Amino acid sequence: MQARVTACQSLLLTPQKKEILADLVTRDESWVLYNNDTHSAVWIPRGEEPPVRPKTYLHEKKCLLSCFWNAKGILYYELLPQRRTVNDTTYFNQLSSLVLALGEKRPRRSAVHLLHDNARPHVAKATQAKLQELNWDTVPHPPYSPDIAPSDYHLFRPIKLFL
Repeated sequence: MQARVTACQSLLLTPQKKEILADLVTRDESWVLYNNDTHSAVWIPRGEEPPVRPKTYLHEKKCLLSCFWNAKGILYYELLPQRRTVNDTTYFNQLSSLVLALGEKRPRRSAVHLLHDNARPHVAKATQAKLQELNWDTVPHPPYSPDIAPSDYHLFRPIKLFL
């Protein structure tokens, strides 16, 4: 709990808050099911039973959506092939692709403040070296706090409701 408070306080005490927010790039990933009927709703007259729905299987066809975005929209995304997850090499390559996307979508802005969690690919030596080479800051994200990731509330939930 203290890590959350410390991370939030450090952001609040930063003198250039508006600049950080303008340059903030957040990144996250989520599984996307090919057949996504988990959020379908039906109106049922009073007293009637809801229709029986088959359970979602654990091994349904799905792919991993990895997405970098900011307040103005999606900067770079990648759909990984089935049964593939993000490792340090994949993440390193995604950062390289993000650099190209930022050059196209934000040509006049050079500063990047990257918000990502403490997953292994994000803290790998190669990733840290790449971030240092790019001269990008990382915004503190409390460890093991996936419940406060902006992507879960402002990106993936609307996407999954749409699908």
